[in-house]
Amino acid sequence: MLETLRGNAHDGGARPPPNPDAGVQALQGLPGADGLAIGVVAIPQLLIDLDDVPARAALDPVFEEAALRAAITAVDEELRFAGERLAPLLPANEQTLFETHRMLLNSASLTAEARARIQQGCWAQGAWCEAVLARARLLEQADDPYLASRATDIRDLGRRVLHHLRAGSNRPVALASERRVLLAEEMSVAHLAAAGPDQLAAVVCLRGSALSHVSILAQAMGIPAVMALGDRPIGGFEGCEIIVDGYQGRVFVNPDPALRADYEQRIAADAELSAGLGDLRDLPAETRDGYRLPLYAKAGLLADIAAARECGADGIGLYRTEFAFMLRDAFPGAEEQRALYRQILEAFAPRPVVIRTLDIGGDKCLPYFTINEKNPFLGWRGMRFTLDRPDIFLTQLRALIQANAGLHNLRVLFPMITTVEEVDEALRLLDQAQAGLEREGLARARPEVGVMIEVPSAALQAAQLAGRVDFLSVGTNDLTQYLLAVDRDNGRVAKLYDSLHPAMLKTIAHILEGGRQAGRPVHLCGELSADPGAAVLLMGMGAASLSANAISVPRVKWAIRSFSRARAQELARQALTLDTALQVHRLLDGALREAGLGELVHRSA
Repeated sequence: MLETLRGNAHDGGARPPPNPDAGVQALQGLPGADGLAIGVVAIPQLLIDLDDVPARAALDPVFEEAALRAAITAVDEELRFAGERLAPLLPANEQTLFETHRMLLNSASLTAEARARIQQGCWAQGAWCEAVLARARLLEQADDPYLASRATDIRDLGRRVLHHLRAGSNRPVALASERRVLLAEEMSVAHLAAAGPDQLAAVVCLRGSALSHVSILAQAMGIPAVMALGDRPIGGFEGCEIIVDGYQGRVFVNPDPALRADYEQRIAADAELSAGLGDLRDLPAETRDGYRLPLYAKAGLLADIAAARECGADGIGLYRTEFAFMLRDAFPGAEEQRALYRQILEAFAPRPVVIRTLDIGGDKCLPYFTINEKNPFLGWRGMRFTLDRPDIFLTQLRALIQANAGLHNLRVLFPMITTVEEVDEALRLLDQAQAGLEREGLARARPEVGVMIEVPSAALQAAQLAGRVDFLSVGTNDLTQYLLAVDRDNGRVAKLYDSLHPAMLKTIAHILEGGRQAGRPVHLCGELSADPGAAVLLMGMGAASLSANAISVPRVKWAIRSFSRARAQELARQALTLDTALQVHRLLDGALREAGLGELVHRSA
């Protein structure tokens, strides 16, 4: 199958997207889930706005509390129904996304706040809306994409409960029975379930990001998603034909015949490519001259673990523990954390699992631990937070060490390191946690430890940092942002954000040299590793492994298996002599086409 794909590759991805005529609306958003689709726009039934509920006194608080409990139960049933309806398309662990929404809905603190307002004399509708809006605003203050997505979930759940309080209906939102592109300002997993897996072609949201549950579910369902399309009236789009390009974050409304035909060919090529890449699942990421490069998947929720196993990854290169903290009403205890980490480690044993310690503070505040800062990206975050809160850090370290008992596949990663003193203190606390367990008769093997290189100061001291730990991991997303001084979520400057900028490549080369000097491996983690051409380049530069999102692993594996290590090293030498990011992109695109991988070019643009 792959030989057939290579034979067609030069015709497949080499040509640029056609320019639509003036009758076509071409809109730019952010990629949410990879893929291409053509369908008809459907807009979910609008639910009442939480801000529109008038203030009113409760005549009977007991009745109001009962009505609220009934409404929450009804929405809980909707979510259960949604999970069951999508179950045939999803791995078992993906169901945790629906369970997460149910957990948010049934949050003890949220319902307690609403009940307290009822007891103070407010009717159920007003009490519930005030509690929901307070929780959503708290999450939004964090200015973090993931927390903003949770705020969207809270608001959506709030509207659904309000809908039941007003109408007593427990039916999910319904759509017409045909394949559609679901378009909304904000969207919930219940909307996806209501559309039906056989009817849904793609998802488009005016808000949201690739970190939202809708994006995660769209990836699991194998449908494209475009997020953050921007504020615009959407009513006029209903019933229009639309093309969704999840690779580029683009949509085309009312495409002309030429544009439609071009995307139909691309969709057919995608289907053929996916079928061929399935043959690589159990094959290693090994070059033509026999060099094997470990290729890991990234995860942040238990729902990601099944996808990581199915894609043929060699393990987990980054598990973000902060997501589990964000979905709770308080800091999780040691036993709760141990059980979670144990589940992740067991799923991949004996393959390695890199678990990053808590990475919050600044732009990643928890709903139950508010941090207000003028410039959160340069504030109290990463190791700065955990070293200032050793009680939280020690609890997590103890849980990690205990979870690794008998498995020995854990690697602990310290995030957002800026100084060697931070590493020394973190290692001291790790030793303290280890000694405490030994005194309690719970001695466990010490895991391998690494630090994440995400800021220029750490990059410049790579050799000194590597000499203190077992490995380095380069977080290319944040490193690009800090090195280029570009906020990638700011539409005015986002076009300047490019991890293939020559300054980034030189910085990565410096980090790799620092690792070599200290005799320590340097792993690459970030969206750059999910780009097939960039992955070949990083291999040529000397990366010890790559970590990509699960959906990108097969494409990256195909690219690695299509090159020799010598050719990758040659590309690295050439790239490091170039002056602009555009020149680097052209070099890698040309190399992919030369290797018969032209179909991957438009996906990595």
